[in-house]
Amino acid sequence: MKWTDTHCHILDDKMTVSADDTLHAARLADVDRFIVIGTDAQTSIAAIELASRHHDVWATVGLHPHDAKLGTNTVAHLLPSPRVVAVGECGLDYYYKHSPRDTQRTVFAQHIALAKQHDLTLVIHTRDAWQDTFDVLDAEGLPQRTVLHCFTGGPDEARQCLDRGAFLSFSGIVTFKNSADNRAAAQMCPLDRLLIETDSPYLAPAPHRGRPNQPAFVGLVGTAIADLRGQHPGIIAESTSAAAILAFPAIGS
Repeated sequence: MKWTDTHCHILDDKMTVSADDTLHAARLADVDRFIVIGTDAQTSIAAIELASRHHDVWATVGLHPHDAKLGTNTVAHLLPSPRVVAVGECGLDYYYKHSPRDTQRTVFAQHIALAKQHDLTLVIHTRDAWQDTFDVLDAEGLPQRTVLHCFTGGPDEARQCLDRGAFLSFSGIVTFKNSADNRAAAQMCPLDRLLIETDSPYLAPAPHRGRPNQPAFVGLVGTAIADLRGQHPGIIAESTSAAAILAFPAIGS
């Protein structure tokens, strides 16, 4: 039973051990694929470097909406790397105000264009901005493959994403007691569009909530979803890994 962590920040300062040790611990927990996320130029470069040293690690390149004000020209030149499988994470975050909303929308649209130009998957972060996220996607048109990372919505938002052809990536939030809507979305999402992630070092699943998250815990997310759906964890491990290859084809080769 092997798991895929489709979204982790294992080079983040909040991680308590090195990236290499983090990967080793996760492999012992039956995780065999990792996508390490870029959120600006520095983290994108570091993710590419890490992926170049590990056969089971891939990288993304993008600007988190917090850093949208930096401009896509700071990261776009990194996209041709063979270890890069996606553009992002990018999108809209209206909870914080680190970048102006109009700048976020402009830069989000530019990320969509880059994903199309390079035939890469688009990885979206959206927080308190569902309608504007859908509006930008509808105006620009989705790339061939789009992932809503750390999906926080319920069935209504899930249906809108699925109707647009996107994948939904669920995190430790499905294990939180106050996340009934999110669990309902995980129950109704088709298996071929359902991904799992840790978003390490954030959002550690129960029973590790409140501690730094790590990719070794991604199986807890998958097992929680299996329990919700009344399925064996092995089925969810297999289906989410297969869906990850659909969403990020290069990780399957």
